[in-house]
Amino acid sequence: AGRAAGCAVNVRLAANRAGSYHAGRRRGFTSMIGNINHIAIVVPDLDVAAAHWRDVLGAEVSQAQTLPEHGVRIVFVRSANGQVELMEPFGEASPIAGFLKRNPHGGMHHVCYEVANIDQARAKLEAKGVRVLGDGSVKNGAHGNPVLFLHPKDFNGTLIELEQVTEGGAH
Repeated sequence: AGRAAGCAVNVRLAANRAGSYHAGRRRGFTSMIGNINHIAIVVPDLDVAAAHWRDVLGAEVSQAQTLPEHGVRIVFVRSANGQVELMEPFGEASPIAGFLKRNPHGGMHHVCYEVANIDQARAKLEAKGVRVLGDGSVKNGAHGNPVLFLHPKDFNGTLIELEQVTEGGAH
């Protein structure tokens, strides 16, 4: 068992509460990326969307935060195994205004993965030809942790955010 065509397979799987399987530990970084920190959804009206997630799904929804430096207003919807970030544009130069114009009802915007060291991750990715958006510099995200975004054309049309989260750190 565990061998196919002469190859040893040594993968330890653990079931979560929902019965699905995942490899590794909660914050273990066995590769460059760790856990999914959040999935971000752009919404046309943050207050309406937050109330809907709270009242219809019974979800725990954080207080709204305005992040002028990122051009967004956000809330986090928390669940037992992750969180969803609901975002609406803030200000004329919001980087998500164009997304909302193309998708007036909103939609999934990006997936955020945790990394142990964002500078090392950026260097490895750039060495492999991955493009970092903006000026390439690391910025502080909604959780106060260092973040950067990777070009969606380098990841099958999906915008990827990397967030440096230390063992036991806030997320």
